[in-house]
Amino acid sequence: MKIPEKIIRAYALKNAIHYEGKAQQGAVISALFNEGLEKEEVKNYIKIISEIVKEINSMTFEKQKKEFEKLKDEVSEREVREGLSELPNVQKTGVVMRFRPAPSGPLHIGHIISNMINSLYVKKYGGKFYIIIDDTNPEETLLEAYKNIKEDCDWIFGNVYEYLNASDRMEIYYEYAEKLINKNSAYVCVCSQEEFKKFAEQKKECPCRKNSIKENSERWKKMLNKNGFAEGDAVLRFKSNMQDSNPAMRDFPLARINLHEHPRQKNKYRVWPLMNLSVTADDIELKITHIIRGKDHADNSKRQEMIYKSLGLEKKFPWTFFMGKIKFTDIALSKRKLNTAIKEGKYSGAEDARLPTIVSLRKRGYKPEAFAKFAEQRGLTDVDKVISQEDFFKVIDTFSRS
Repeated sequence: MKIPEKIIRAYALKNAIHYEGKAQQGAVISALFNEGLEKEEVKNYIKIISEIVKEINSMTFEKQKKEFEKLKDEVSEREVREGLSELPNVQKTGVVMRFRPAPSGPLHIGHIISNMINSLYVKKYGGKFYIIIDDTNPEETLLEAYKNIKEDCDWIFGNVYEYLNASDRMEIYYEYAEKLINKNSAYVCVCSQEEFKKFAEQKKECPCRKNSIKENSERWKKMLNKNGFAEGDAVLRFKSNMQDSNPAMRDFPLARINLHEHPRQKNKYRVWPLMNLSVTADDIELKITHIIRGKDHADNSKRQEMIYKSLGLEKKFPWTFFMGKIKFTDIALSKRKLNTAIKEGKYSGAEDARLPTIVSLRKRGYKPEAFAKFAEQRGLTDVDKVISQEDFFKVIDTFSRS
C-alpha cells in the first residue's frame, strides 16, 4: 500500500502546529502507522517524510495553520501520536541498547546527540542500556577517562543499566575469534599490510586464506604467545569475499598484536580485538536488540552482520537504524583535538565554559531534559543537518526554559 504524499503532509502539519511550528519526524512516522504503514516499510518513506518535515518547519506558524486547514480532513478522525516513534520487534521485556565510548578524551555534545535517543528508547520500553567503555586500543586509552565517562553518562542519561570495560572481556573476544577460526570463517594472515592491500585492490585472495583450520589455530596460538609472532607480523582476518564491490568488505581484520602497555591491563594481553570483533561478540553476549548509530557506521554494521551469519545467528542480528549527522559549522568535535588544546593550555580543562564537553555543559547549568527533548523532537532521521553552535544552543535554551 502506497501512502499519498498529501496524507504525510497533513500529519506533519498537524504535528507542527502541536509543537508551535516544529514538526517531529518520529511522531509523523508513528501517525502513519494508522494509515497502514508497516514498520519494515519505514525506510522507504524516511526521505520523503524528512523533506516534507523540513519544508513545513521552514514555514511561518500562520502558513502552517492555513495549509493544515486544506488537509485537515485527512487526519480529522485520527490521533497523531506525539513523542518517539515506535520501534519494530520490541519484546515484552523491552529493548537492550548500548553506547560504546572510547576512553580517549572528554565526552562532548556529539556523544549526546548520537546516543541520547538510545537512552530514551530504553526509558520508553524498559529493558537495559549498557555503557561499554571501548578500551581495546592501548595507545589511545586514558586512565582518567573511565571515571569521567561514568560521571558524564550518569548525568546525561540517568538510566545506565551497567558499565562494562571491553578490556575486562578479552577472554570472550578470544573465544569468538576461535569460534570463527574453527568455522573456517577467519584466518591468520602473515602478509605485510602493503602486500594485502595489493591483493585487495586486485580482488585476489591472499595465500594465507587457503590455510587449513588446524594451521590457522596454530598461528592464532602463535599470535597469543609472547615468544610467537612479533607486533605487525600477523593479523586475524574475517573470511568474507575478496571480490566484494566494496573494498572495505574484503577480508577485513578482526584482531592484531599490540605491545603498547595498557593503562589498566598493563602487559597482560598482547593480542587486541578490533572493533568488529569486540562489538559483535558483546552484542551477541549482551543480547542487544536494537542499534541506533550514525551513518558512518554503515560498513561496520555490514561487517558485523557477516559475523553473525557465519556463526549461524543471522536471525538474532539487532534491528539497526542509521542516523543522519548534525554537522556544526564552528565546533571541533574531536576528542584528540580537545585533549591537545587542553594540554597546550588553550583551555583550563575539560570543564572550560568555551568547550562543548558534557562536563562543561553540566557546569554551565544545562539540564539533561533539554537534550532529551531535542533528541525526541528530532526523532529517527537519516538526514544530515548543518548548524552553528549559536543556533543549536538557541534550541536547547528554549527547551531548558520550558
